[in-house]
Amino acid sequence: MIIRVNGDDREVPDGTTVRSLAAQFNLLPEKVAIEVNRRLLRAEKYDLPLAAGDQVEIVTFVGGG
Repeated sequence: MIIRVNGDDREVPDGTTVRSLAAQFNLLPEKVAIEVNRRLLRAEKYDLPLAAGDQVEIVTFVGGG
């Protein structure tokens, strides 16, 4: 299925979850903010499957001084 991740179309297998998508980018879901279809997703929903056409934004936190 095709989803949009950070503005780019990406083909992923059916049943892909937010958690497994983050793993494809070598990211820990607990260390990023994830939005699906313009709604911030809570960590307890990271195991729900994505649907074709979903728009996902993954934002990493950057520290600095």
